[in-house]
Amino acid sequence: MDEVDDVELLVERVAALDLGKAVLEACVRVPHPQRPGRRMQELRDYGTTTAQLLAMAAWLRHWHVQRVVMESTSTYWKGVYYLLEAEGFDCWLVNAREVKNVPGRAKTDRADAVWLAKVVERGMCRPSLVQPPEIRRLRDLTRYRRALVQDRTREQQRVEKLLEDAQIKISSVLSDLHGVSGRAMMHALIAGERDPRTLARLAKSGARKKTDQLEEALRGFFTDHHATILKMMLDNSDRIGAQITALDALIEDAISPFSRQATRLADIVGVNTVAAAELIAETGVDMTRFPSAAHLVSWAKFCPQTHQSAGKSMSKGRGKGNPWLAGTLGRIAFANSRADTFLGTRYRRLARRRGKQKAIVATGNSVLTVVYHLLSDPDAEFCDLGPGYYESRINKHRRARDLATQLQALTGQHIAIRDGKAVITDTAA
Repeated sequence: MDEVDDVELLVERVAALDLGKAVLEACVRVPHPQRPGRRMQELRDYGTTTAQLLAMAAWLRHWHVQRVVMESTSTYWKGVYYLLEAEGFDCWLVNAREVKNVPGRAKTDRADAVWLAKVVERGMCRPSLVQPPEIRRLRDLTRYRRALVQDRTREQQRVEKLLEDAQIKISSVLSDLHGVSGRAMMHALIAGERDPRTLARLAKSGARKKTDQLEEALRGFFTDHHATILKMMLDNSDRIGAQITALDALIEDAISPFSRQATRLADIVGVNTVAAAELIAETGVDMTRFPSAAHLVSWAKFCPQTHQSAGKSMSKGRGKGNPWLAGTLGRIAFANSRADTFLGTRYRRLARRRGKQKAIVATGNSVLTVVYHLLSDPDAEFCDLGPGYYESRINKHRRARDLATQLQALTGQHIAIRDGKAVITDTAA
């Protein structure tokens, strides 16, 4: 028999909450005072307003509850969790998928609360990671910033569609429709200018070389109707851009307590200040929550799932993890896709053989491993292995023999490697 790390867990005084938007069901289970080994439970329902939650906290305190557990139901858990956390309770947030009710049981809110309490008091589930308040505030800012960036992108795409509707083709000539030249032409169109030659002369810098092409692209049927809508779209895009700038300042203030960690993360190729802030906001800076880098990668779902049955291992791909963290890692992988770095070489090697999606996941896996070591070890520094790392690990003699065998199969000639050179010894029969 092998010793395992599992410890017999029994929470004597536990409370479980089944959450809803307006009401919740609470179940408290405690030891029986006269009958050893027996349990007592009480069920109550409370509203989710602050006054009702404070009343529930007083009830839990009366029974000396050691742990309060709730499922991660939509965003309804946040207010309850944060209030009970502030009241001094040990709160656990669990994944609903891991504590599902047993099939055949009645499916009600009260039954779910009782079942969750039984599962937790026996130590049959694990808590989800809930970051401390300062990380949560940073996360709110970084996530809202990305949402605004996506909104601005959608607005800019609407501008391009509107110009196409008016047969204005400047997006086919200019690489950036919303650059200095493109904006000058669009503002002139809004102001009432319709002459293609005059509009084309508004081009700036390198775009002046394309004056003839721009003049042809600006020959359309742009009307006052289009001008009215275009002005609204540009104003909306500028408004969102101003909000993003304001958020950048707020993020800089929020990340100041973690400036040292952010600076070290920014040393990773493809990680700028925004990406460093997003990585800290999603993973936190306390890596003691993860026993190893592999645990962090598994938590982020940037590794294949283990699925074995009847002695056979089947591929299931990666699970559904944090989409905000996945988006950040995807952009880092894309930034390295053409870079002359180890991460860039890793991406290109895998993209050729397995496809771009698997290459992004594998590169994100490597980035998370680097992030773990940089945040867990204050003395660690990022050092790029270089684009020739894989070639340096290849056994050249074995590789030469493999290539000679392949060439022999194609040509029908017997080829041997002597002194590092391919020599044709004879013709195969």
